[in-house]
Amino acid sequence: MMLRSFQLSDIHAVTSIWQLTASMEKEQETLKVLSKQLAYDRDLVLVAEIDDRVVGAIVGTMEKDTGYFYCLAVHPEYQGRGVGRSLAEMLEDRFRSKGVRQIQVMVDEGTEKLYPFYQHLGYQGIRSSQSEKNGLHHFRVSGSV
Repeated sequence: MMLRSFQLSDIHAVTSIWQLTASMEKEQETLKVLSKQLAYDRDLVLVAEIDDRVVGAIVGTMEKDTGYFYCLAVHPEYQGRGVGRSLAEMLEDRFRSKGVRQIQVMVDEGTEKLYPFYQHLGYQGIRSSQSEKNGLHHFRVSGSV
């Protein structure tokens, strides 16, 4: 599996994954978030490839020293193979390199099925539409994270 930053040529593969895993309404909302984030900081939009096929994507956003997971999706044929975990871990690494001290996971209607996955990754305290990973704010932030 190869993880990398999103490229414009990935848009059709990523939107087809979102179509398989989200409602039409959520897909449109996700496209808006994606376009805003790409204009702001494309380092926080990641894709996973297996055999030259895009099989997963995650979008991260930031506000001050807080990072937000948003739009994690893995093609159904590739779920359960560590794709989502790998994307989340790479996004965490990128957040840390940008000075993030806390990560919140955005879970809303339609993505609540991801609660167990995020809990498995160590995120706790799900309240309303956010879950915070304990401990990230304790990482020492330096130039060589």
